[in-house]
Amino acid sequence: MKVIIKNFQKKIPINPRSIRKTVLNTLSLEGIKKSGGITICFTNDKQMRELNLMYRGQYNPTDVISFDISESNKEILADIVISTDTAIRNAKIFKTTHFYELYLYVIHGILHILGYDDKNVIETKKMEKETNRILTALKLNNNPSISLIRDTSKTS
Repeated sequence: MKVIIKNFQKKIPINPRSIRKTVLNTLSLEGIKKSGGITICFTNDKQMRELNLMYRGQYNPTDVISFDISESNKEILADIVISTDTAIRNAKIFKTTHFYELYLYVIHGILHILGYDDKNVIETKKMEKETNRILTALKLNNNPSISLIRDTSKTS
């Protein structure tokens, strides 16, 4: 699996090797052995707001947007876009670190690519459980009680 890291922001230093390792380990923990490529892009809220409007019809920033562009189920081709501004803001709100938030968003984005969803409470709980399992397995879970079911009114 080819993993490309693109950094279009300057607020948080990005360690491409660590992000790449997190992507590959997450796929491994999910039992994924497909070939292909995943691009992880780090950007700011302004760009994320534009992408969110263009692709989801919502004019507000969000933490992560995933684009599955695979042409078959034999390989993975995907782009995952992450807002570092949102990571900084959410780290303060949820008393984590911005690095923890970035890893959370990387894993969350990958799970979306793999078919997990968070459009309702049941799906969100399932995705949350899997995210926490991966964070723990990768020893990234600095806040085991964190919930992905967040009051997003605090982050807008």
